[in-house]
Amino acid sequence: MYPMAPPSPRGPYPAAPAGTAAWGRGVPATVGVGRDDLVSGEAVALDLPAASLGLRIASGLIDFVVGMAVLIFLLWLSFKLATDEALFGACATMSVMLAWAALPTIVETTTRGKTLGHLALGLRTVRDDAGPIQFRHALTRAMLGVVEIYTFFGVPALIASAISRKNKRLGDMVAGTYVIRDRFRFQMPDPVGMPPMLEPWARTADLSSIPDSTAISLRLFLTRAEQYTPAARRALSDRLIIAVAPYVAPAPPSGAPYELVLAAILAERRRRDAERLAREERLRRNLLR
Repeated sequence: MYPMAPPSPRGPYPAAPAGTAAWGRGVPATVGVGRDDLVSGEAVALDLPAASLGLRIASGLIDFVVGMAVLIFLLWLSFKLATDEALFGACATMSVMLAWAALPTIVETTTRGKTLGHLALGLRTVRDDAGPIQFRHALTRAMLGVVEIYTFFGVPALIASAISRKNKRLGDMVAGTYVIRDRFRFQMPDPVGMPPMLEPWARTADLSSIPDSTAISLRLFLTRAEQYTPAARRALSDRLIIAVAPYVAPAPPSGAPYELVLAAILAERRRRDAERLAREERLRRNLLR
């Protein structure tokens, strides 16, 4: 059974905790998380760490050298094959676009966010929501890269990365992407168990409107509850009950311990999300047969 603090001195579980409206009437969340936080169904905020400025500079230097080498080769090939100055000028222009825009776009699209510099240093470009980039993202980054990296030798990219919270260059800001450490690994915490006594109630309760920010607060409290003193533990559970009450209907059984109610809410939220993902996966497989 989920470990809990001593019972609150206020007695049995209230029908509507003080400071809230009736159970099930939503109010704005009281505890927030960052706009860029990714939240799983069990209320785990996934933080994909952005690559450091130093790694981005090193990766950019590799890509810059490769781009210049490809351009020099294409210019040499154009000089050998062109029969007049007009044709050489056209080939030179095409060489610039191929080496500095087309090639990076193709590489980054086919590798789902990796340039040669990224491959060497274990980085990857992802969307702001941490999803894989697509052709339009790669094209936008490459086209702006021609200006900020090759034309001005990376100075605009360096300035933008230095002042950006996620070390974004101008191409990332326009494309809605950022670069992460692809080799970084994080461990998912163990899921919160369902208290057997509250499972029948949780299975039928409406929990769909609980904000991610509130669910994350529940998750953090439940996974760290044993680290608090009994008084702090009771106070935090009381605050979280008040925060979650407007989003849950019907009310839990009278007298149910606060922490067990919070654990039941989070465990049921995770179970429903797992079932939804399984249904979507089955549908996807059926459509792709």
